[in-house]
Amino acid sequence: MRKEPIADVLSERPADAPITTVAMLAKLISFDTTSRNTNLQLIAFVADYLDGLRVPFRLSHDETGAKANIHAVIGTPGPGGLALSGHVDTVPVEGQNWTSDPFTLRAEGGRLYGRGTADMKGFVAACLAAIPDIQAARLAKPVHLFLSYDEEVSCNGARRLIEDIGESGWKPDLCLVGEPSLLQPITGHKGRLAMRVTVRGRAGHSSNPAVGVNAVAAAAEAVSWIARDAGRFAVEGPFVPGYEPPHSTCHVGVIGGGAAINIIPDSAWFEMEWRTVPGDDFFREAERLRDYVAETIEPAMKAIDPAAGFTFEVMNWIPGLALDEGHDLADMVRQVTGANGAGRVSYGTEAGLYDDAGIPTIVCGPGNIAQAHQGDEWIAESQLAACDRFIRQMAERACG
Repeated sequence: MRKEPIADVLSERPADAPITTVAMLAKLISFDTTSRNTNLQLIAFVADYLDGLRVPFRLSHDETGAKANIHAVIGTPGPGGLALSGHVDTVPVEGQNWTSDPFTLRAEGGRLYGRGTADMKGFVAACLAAIPDIQAARLAKPVHLFLSYDEEVSCNGARRLIEDIGESGWKPDLCLVGEPSLLQPITGHKGRLAMRVTVRGRAGHSSNPAVGVNAVAAAAEAVSWIARDAGRFAVEGPFVPGYEPPHSTCHVGVIGGGAAINIIPDSAWFEMEWRTVPGDDFFREAERLRDYVAETIEPAMKAIDPAAGFTFEVMNWIPGLALDEGHDLADMVRQVTGANGAGRVSYGTEAGLYDDAGIPTIVCGPGNIAQAHQGDEWIAESQLAACDRFIRQMAERACG
């Protein structure tokens, strides 16, 4: 039984030897691409690898230039074919219980440990390792590779990549997002809108509350309405089978405000989210909150100070995914994986953005989401082996 770091066999292998998925994963894990960091070292490594295989690609950067996407095309560059999509940013490791270096791949008992193994450098490694075989197959249509930044915080990398597709004209017919699903197809996920709400009040001494506007109290009234609205979703729906829970949800995750107990607080804030099922609209739900605040809470605040009130800031949003289960892409993935059906999940992915951009998209990738975002993140070696077969078969079926 191995219980050791995986050596950097990329540099040790013979020049003509194929690169295994595990060796590629060890290299990808070695780059700390936590979302707060640049990803340019990993991108440079992948770019060099693609150059060595004579695979054309485009880079697209964020506004700072510190992060980049890659859109590579295996075959003749242009539209059509299948895209294999994965993000290369990860969540932080601080405050988590790791028994080994998170950025050194470790093998033990059929598992591979390291930050990003499941979410989702394992899939990216399998895609990169498969390129020589896909080239050798001489497929009729191109196979695209999407590698994006900032999925864990905003999905803005995928948005930038979609813009670049518009500039290049390299738009695939279909897209497969390899988020961890134990290689089971996922045809639907909820949409998500995250919002920051800021409340402006008027300070004063707490001994005379009438002279001020209590921003914390106003925020609390809005939060109470949100809690009641969460209960409304559970009772009134709409309900869509396959999701857990089968209805939209909303909640406040963090809150703050005030300066001292004897001062009427002139500021408060909270951050909240909606997760909506197909048929529901998170922008419409956000407008309902705005209307309640404007009609019920703000009039009393502005009667004391016209400058008092609420400000609503959209932090990020991801459209939902709702691929028809009878779509050819869904049929293809079921046939390759042997799955009898397709699942739906309540978390969001970049798949909703690609689908919204007119590229029918499905989620299916190696590893278990239950192992992601925690200490000693791992993926089963058997899942990577199955993913190797899955990627090659999907390329042949979609592009052969």
